[in-house]
Amino acid sequence: MPSKACAVALAGVGAYAAAQAFVAPTAPQVQEQREVRQLRQQAAASATSTTSSAAALALGAAGVAAAAAQAGKRTQRRCQVVRQATAVAEKTFTKMPASVKPGVVTGQALVDLLNYAKENEFAIPGVNVVSSSSINAAKKAGGPIMVTFSKGGGQFIAGKAADNSDDAASIAGTVAGALHVRQVAKLYGVPVILHTDHCQKAWLPWFDGLMEANEEYFEKNGEPLFSSHMLDLSEEPLEENIAICKKYLERMSKVDLLLEMELGVTGGEEDGVDNTDVDSSRLYTQPEEVWQVYETLSAVPNGKFTVAAAFGNVHG
Repeated sequence: MPSKACAVALAGVGAYAAAQAFVAPTAPQVQEQREVRQLRQQAAASATSTTSSAAALALGAAGVAAAAAQAGKRTQRRCQVVRQATAVAEKTFTKMPASVKPGVVTGQALVDLLNYAKENEFAIPGVNVVSSSSINAAKKAGGPIMVTFSKGGGQFIAGKAADNSDDAASIAGTVAGALHVRQVAKLYGVPVILHTDHCQKAWLPWFDGLMEANEEYFEKNGEPLFSSHMLDLSEEPLEENIAICKKYLERMSKVDLLLEMELGVTGGEEDGVDNTDVDSSRLYTQPEEVWQVYETLSAVPNGKFTVAAAFGNVHG
């Protein structure tokens, strides 16, 4: 880019050419004038470029200052949000019910924790895990957390080479993962809800295997291995869904386990179940259906259960 001095010199050449305009030019003069015009154009371009560069530098400096100011404001806002969130967390998580201790929460302590979350209007995050690494990462959340195993996740923990006839690998892997959580949960200082995810009718042998593990653990320790289990029989007729859930709740109540039951089909596809063509009227659980479940399951002595009703494409 030409310097300012060069730009001034080129402008002077342009002034000289203007003074010669009244003299009839010779051929060499025509060539000279052509060259002068080129020099004038270069001078004008240089001057514009120099001015633009100066303006750009000024605007750039102003932009940097403005950006710095905005960044400072954003940082202040972030700090304020973090302070507020920390204050809420400290207020909420340091005043847990007396029954809720670090480690796996079961029985009445689990009910107390769920009621506490409802009263204080916060959700307990749930994380599906497939290895000890993901289990450990989940428990670093800092507050109550739900660590959830699936049938496939249990098989993954057992390893591909393990024989999964009669769901043996899925059962063994899920139990192994639960025992790992039991061993390390207290070290993280957080309450953990140890849960299993969707179990449809075809997967009940996996559920039965987990129940046997719970019963064995209960005999030795006075509490179940897991906190709760989900039965997802939402694809079955309502009466059958309720009947099977009642049968299992009667067994679960003897070892202080909580049952989560699913009610009503959901739209879309989940766990290999495709409901994309289901009539939309079936995607919303009706109040009378929830009441029917409540009447039946609440009659089970010491029965602890939750109902995940369908609304649209989710259960909740």
